[in-house]
Amino acid sequence: MSQQAMRVFSTEFKEGVVLRLEGGERLAAVADELKIKRKLLYEWRAAYRAMGVAGLNRKRGPKKGFSAARAGSDAAPAPDAPSELARAKARIAELERKVGKQQMDIDFFREALRLIDALEAKTLAAETNATSSTRSSKR
Repeated sequence: MSQQAMRVFSTEFKEGVVLRLEGGERLAAVADELKIKRKLLYEWRAAYRAMGVAGLNRKRGPKKGFSAARAGSDAAPAPDAPSELARAKARIAELERKVGKQQMDIDFFREALRLIDALEAKTLAAETNATSSTRSSKR
């Protein structure tokens, strides 16, 4: 097996590739054209969808100071902002779905009430005007 040097791609290049994919180009065709593994393109697209262009600019491997910050157990844990944001977005989506469902229920019952009112009005008119004229024949 030959050892190939790892290729490094700029954020602008990655963004261009992801925009092509989002524009509808087939992932396999783009991967073949650029000679990039499809798995990598899937990762770039997922990162772009999750965090935008910033997701394409991530660095691989452990982050500096990560182990030192983790070792200090007496320090208060920092709030996990991305997960809080994700939870907030999920809650917003849940509430929007609930509001949509309630609006559908309101529309349904409004239409049902309108039909009932029309039926009652028709029945009342028939009762009060029992000897109303009938349709004329066209003789």
